Amino acid sequence: MSADAPSPRGRPPLRVLCAPNAFRGSLGAGAAAAALAAGARDAGAEARAVPMADGGDGTLDVLVAASPSARVEGHRVCGPLSGRLVARLGWIDATTAVVELAEASGLRRVRGRLDPLRATSRGAGELIIRALDGGARRIVVGLGGSACTDGGGGLLTALGARLLDAHGRPLRPGGGALAELDRAELGGLDPRLHRCRVEVAVDVDSPLLGERGAAATFGPQKGATAAEVARLTAGLQRLADVLERDAGVPPQLRDLAGAGAAGGSGYGLAAAGATLLAGASLVADVVRLDAAISGSDLVVTGEGRLDRQTTAGKAPMEVALRAARRRVGCVAVAGEVTLIPAVFLRAISLAELARPGEDPRRVPRRLLRRAGTRIVREAAAPG
Repeated sequence: MSADAPSPRGRPPLRVLCAPNAFRGSLGAGAAAAALAAGARDAGAEARAVPMADGGDGTLDVLVAASPSARVEGHRVCGPLSGRLVARLGWIDATTAVVELAEASGLRRVRGRLDPLRATSRGAGELIIRALDGGARRIVVGLGGSACTDGGGGLLTALGARLLDAHGRPLRPGGGALAELDRAELGGLDPRLHRCRVEVAVDVDSPLLGERGAAATFGPQKGATAAEVARLTAGLQRLADVLERDAGVPPQLRDLAGAGAAGGSGYGLAAAGATLLAGASLVADVVRLDAAISGSDLVVTGEGRLDRQTTAGKAPMEVALRAARRRVGCVAVAGEVTLIPAVFLRAISLAELARPGEDPRRVPRRLLRRAGTRIVREAAAPG
């Protein structure tokens, strides 16, 4: 049945909005949205693809794709383990730049063994400098997918801050060195930051410290052992203590929702004057998600894993909540489903769509298309 064909009962085609996040490690948000939309059309629906992001991997691609005047540049910056690499800097328009921290400091940029104590956010700070060099008056910084747990110390030094040990020497890169911090100076931060609005899109609501903090929650994902998590936590504590003492950073910043994003880079950017925002909400506004939902009968979203973290600021939750406010049902599709928030009509895992011999991780595009077809057929079924 073609996309323009009426349903068997003569009803107009179902209008379906496909607005998934990236399926990390297997498929970007744009490709995922296209696959879901193709499947929906296979079942006779009118389908529109609006890729989503929440500040994590793929945010740059989604924001750039949403603007007809956007462009992307490549810049050589510091990688997560100090080597040089080429990272992308996006421009939505002439004065609005997009920095994706994972481009320079992400897990995906690590070649070989992870090193959670030495990984640095410096490259992300260098991208911000390149944006300022290009005349940016607004910079959107997407946090997520990072390899570092340095509290944003690396990016702060790239922006002109000085983090010094007891001998007056600059600290070594990485969160493992933060315990040696003796003095901090933020007076040297690039003055252009004061003339530029820096909006930080965070995909988690974690504070800097504590059981839900940067090191405890995300350190193990970056290769940190229990002993290394303890060392990183102590370093982040030291960073906050010294910045509050020496630079007058407000104590409440360490408890700010999103301060723990990207290994505490949310905290570092907030200390430099940036504004932390819910990444999914920011992206939804840029891609005009509300208008797309209003013109739809059903919304389909998704990501690699639907779990507790989905409810803490991830893109599928934002999509579902906005759909609910407009009384439009929302279905989630995920590589793995361990929790189904009540805001979703239902959730489908790619594993349940796989046929014998199919590995969901190898054929996600095929399975997402299959999911789009099934969702439309179920929605159109009598009763």
